[in-house]
Amino acid sequence: MSHTIAVDIGGTHIRVAVYESDSITPIAHQRTRSLATEPGVYDRLEQAIAAVWPKEKVRAIGIASPGPLDPHTGTVLATPNIPEWKNFPVAPKLSQHFGVPVHLDNDANMAALAEWQYGAGKGHEHLVYLTISTGIGGGVISHGCLLQGFHGMGAELGHMMIDPDGPPCGCGKWGHVESFCSGPSIARYVKEQIEAGQTSTLQTQPDPSPAQIAEAARAGDALAISAFERAGHYLGIAVANYLAIFDPSILIFGGGVSQVGELLFNPFEESLRKHTFHPHYLDDLVITKAALGDDAGLLGALALARMKSA
Repeated sequence: MSHTIAVDIGGTHIRVAVYESDSITPIAHQRTRSLATEPGVYDRLEQAIAAVWPKEKVRAIGIASPGPLDPHTGTVLATPNIPEWKNFPVAPKLSQHFGVPVHLDNDANMAALAEWQYGAGKGHEHLVYLTISTGIGGGVISHGCLLQGFHGMGAELGHMMIDPDGPPCGCGKWGHVESFCSGPSIARYVKEQIEAGQTSTLQTQPDPSPAQIAEAARAGDALAISAFERAGHYLGIAVANYLAIFDPSILIFGGGVSQVGELLFNPFEESLRKHTFHPHYLDDLVITKAALGDDAGLLGALALARMKSA
């Protein structure tokens, strides 16, 4: 029996799991701190994989990593989460060390692949996945294939520009979806409005978190409510664009900010209806939450490795 190893690289932890054929329940699991801003991330990754290496044959390794990256060459081009990885050939290095094929792709793409194969998107051939958290990432399944593009950098949904005069994005550009709808962007908007003189129960919080803003909104705080209305408005504009480009049968939302529920999604759906090019895009469109939670990255890496080594 051959096994597949899946790896999910994050700024806080590296997770590694071993799976038997046709199973999505790991037989071994390793979680280690990535210490991403310190030297030696690759060494810690290599050690984490070695710690769970089974006695049986390993067919392939799949890796979900923050980008930007080139999945065709297995190279991380540059990622703010791991400063020392610039044009770093992580997949070739691991393949040489362990003697098996290693496949690398963007963590948001891998979450999309996981939801399609094992989660909320099962049965759909046209899918858009969006994670709304500290940043915004996404992935697209079209005609039953993961959309990667010429350079392997397609479907960077969080970095679609929706207002060239908008606020700064974490990537350094301006007016991206992420700069309006991510958790830090919502918090920044609230802080700016308070500094401009708007009253709010959040004034006692020097740096209110998205969770605190959501709590204040549920208690009726006008500024907190408006912050999610603003985010939902711009999210609706972005997704209307995604519908026109990809025409999915299902939209799947993951990430911590998506858990606030109707505070975000009521204004989102109103904006989506308003800005969608034609209402037929919305006919039979499923809008739902991600099903796999924190395991989406691992399961996406598993699906990738299995698909590539089939």
